[in-house]
Amino acid sequence: MKIGYTTGVFDMFHIGHLNILKRAKENCDYLIVGVSTDELVENYKHKTPIVPFDERVAIVEAIRYVDQVVPQVDRDKVAAQERLGFDIMFVGDDWKGSPLFSQVEETFRQRGVDVMYFPYTKGTSSTVLREKLEKIN
Repeated sequence: MKIGYTTGVFDMFHIGHLNILKRAKENCDYLIVGVSTDELVENYKHKTPIVPFDERVAIVEAIRYVDQVVPQVDRDKVAAQERLGFDIMFVGDDWKGSPLFSQVEETFRQRGVDVMYFPYTKGTSSTVLREKLEKIN
């Protein structure tokens, strides 16, 4: 059985979120999704999610492509792999070549864990939605 893993904030759930979850599930038998805690998002994005953590977890759990949801309390993908035992990690291609994922890819390669990048859904993101909402108000 191939175990997959992806993470995200999943704030203001939109088609880009659904696309990555659907594509991830097409490439594994069991999909684990890490949902970033509010504290983690505030720490590295310096903004508070609009949708609280518990509600974001409930939304992601309800998606048929998702087999298990876990809290993402830090960005340490290697520790997550050791804890969860996944075989493949799915990431949006906006992270490709970043220092964080270049290092993760090298460590995973040595462990036989694959990293698969998916195209970023153009024109939609939680940031874009947030900006649109701010213009309305």
